[in-house]
Amino acid sequence: MKAFLILLMALSLSSCANTMKSPPLKTVPHVDLQRYVGDWYVFAHIPYSLENGKVGTLDRYALRPDGKMDNIYLFRRGSLDAPLEQWKGVAWVHNPKTNAEWRVQFIWPLRVPYLIIDLDPEYQWSVVGYPNRKLAWVLSRQPVLDETTYKGILQRLADQGYDPQMLAKVPQIAP
Repeated sequence: MKAFLILLMALSLSSCANTMKSPPLKTVPHVDLQRYVGDWYVFAHIPYSLENGKVGTLDRYALRPDGKMDNIYLFRRGSLDAPLEQWKGVAWVHNPKTNAEWRVQFIWPLRVPYLIIDLDPEYQWSVVGYPNRKLAWVLSRQPVLDETTYKGILQRLADQGYDPQMLAKVPQIAP
C-alpha cells in the first residue's frame, strides 16, 4: 500500500514537470458513456510496478445511480491459470463536455487522470493516456486485436508524443 501511494505521488509530480515540456494530450471529441461502459481487455500497456506480472487483465466499468462509475480491475498473477483477483475503484467524468477525461480512485484520497485519447467509432477498442506519457493502455472489447489496427494505434500514440516501443502486449486467455 505504501509503495502504491509513493508511486502515485511520484507520477503526479513528474506529470506536472513533464506538462511544461510537452503539449497536453488530446482527448477524443466525445465519449458516449452508455456505449463505453462494460468490459475492456487490456490488450497492451506501458508496464509499471502495480501491473507487473499481471495477465488476463480486464477493466470493467458500470454506471452508478450517483453518476459515477464502478471501475473493477480483474487480473491473474503470473499465469493465465492463476486465480482471478480484482481491485475495486470508482471513476467519474472530469470533463462533462467531452466525457473523455475522467478521474479514477482505487485508494482514497488518490485520484488519477484517465484520458481517452483514441477510440474506435464502433467502441471496439480504446486508448487511455496519462498526462506525463509514462502510462498508457490499449483496451479492446475482445482479448485479441488485429495487427493493422494495433499498428494504427501505435502511430497515433507516437503522434501524441508517446514512445510506442514502451508498450507491451498483455497475455490474455484465448477467446
